Amino acid sequence: MRVRIQKSALGGTVTAPPSKSMAHRALICAALAKGESTVTNVAFSQDIAATVRALRAFGAQIEQSGGEVTVRGGALRAPSAPVDCGESGSTLRFLIPLAALLGEPVVFTGHGRLLQRPQTVYERLFAGCGVSFEHTPQAIRVCGRLAPGRYRVAGDVSSQFITGLLLALSLLDGPSELAVTGAFESASYAALTASAMADFGVPVRREGQTFFLSGGAGYRPREYRVEGDWSQAAFFAVLGAAVGGVGVAGLRADSLQGDRAILAILRRAGARIACEDGVYRFEKSALRGGEIDLADCPDLGPVLMALGLLCAGETHIVHARRLRLKESDRIGAMEQEIRRMGGRIASGEDDVTVVGGALHGAALQAHGDHRVAMAMAVAALASGAEATVDGAEAVEKSYGDFWRDLRALGAEVTQDGTA
Repeated sequence: MRVRIQKSALGGTVTAPPSKSMAHRALICAALAKGESTVTNVAFSQDIAATVRALRAFGAQIEQSGGEVTVRGGALRAPSAPVDCGESGSTLRFLIPLAALLGEPVVFTGHGRLLQRPQTVYERLFAGCGVSFEHTPQAIRVCGRLAPGRYRVAGDVSSQFITGLLLALSLLDGPSELAVTGAFESASYAALTASAMADFGVPVRREGQTFFLSGGAGYRPREYRVEGDWSQAAFFAVLGAAVGGVGVAGLRADSLQGDRAILAILRRAGARIACEDGVYRFEKSALRGGEIDLADCPDLGPVLMALGLLCAGETHIVHARRLRLKESDRIGAMEQEIRRMGGRIASGEDDVTVVGGALHGAALQAHGDHRVAMAMAVAALASGAEATVDGAEAVEKSYGDFWRDLRALGAEVTQDGTA
């Protein structure tokens, strides 16, 4: 799908979509709880649909009505067929350790770049505890039984591995420890996991960078409402800081989401932000470049590169290397598209530098990546440069209403020549 973005007068308020990160966690915890849970405010993006499909394969009974999901969970069973995780890294990495509890072979498949993404954390960890782990370009096969004990994971890997292990270790019949060694990047995502587990009756004790799980967890069914998504709100926050008059509702000020850092990042860049009656309002500001650390908010990478184009001077983004291992090589994709618009960007092994300046219209590509598509839309609208984006349907992976919500702010976005 191709969308055309034209110079637009923007203003108004949008409601942040439900948090994809919290929806994954809540649905999995509900599936582990014996009894019926209701999870509300769920947006059925492609990634969430992948988690629901996978949980059904593991034996959960799940029914959907609009944004409300009823989950009847309990003991997991080994799926009888390969588990299709779509392109969802969270689905795959959260469920692999749960498969390693069952003592029977479980096969996972996926699409796009999913099975190219590294899984060496599990491969090495399982090798030391007798669990078979086979990773080919077509599938991942897990077979064995994790045992209670002490586990160690490097802190500079994706927090998805830590989440998967926390969920699995909590179900073992004895106590376990999970120690995160070195710099703990994306620590906020592990905090989200511990919070969701506690909400479903399974407390996780943390001392420093070590998590303690008592084992024998009894997840309890409950009603759970998914909070708004700060990572998706960031696209509108950057747009509002550049053009003014944009509000975002539906966000928790006390959220544990690491991407809430967008507020502090924008304020350091000179943005004027107010919060009234639960609505964050972003006013047009003279933005300036600076240094941004992505260690705890990697999903903000693409929109922060777009922000750099809208700031005076240089924006230096550090701890960026994991962006190369997402749905696309997000650094390479953003470099290519920013240069198409006349922007200046350069990258190193673990950093990206963007120089602010005027942009011109261009024919852009989404690279099959939802965050690249949304970031380039923000860059085009904020700079007044007309552009087309091919592969715009990529937003369905996480935020299917993105183009609709842009239109609600007054953006002139058309698809295939129609509004």
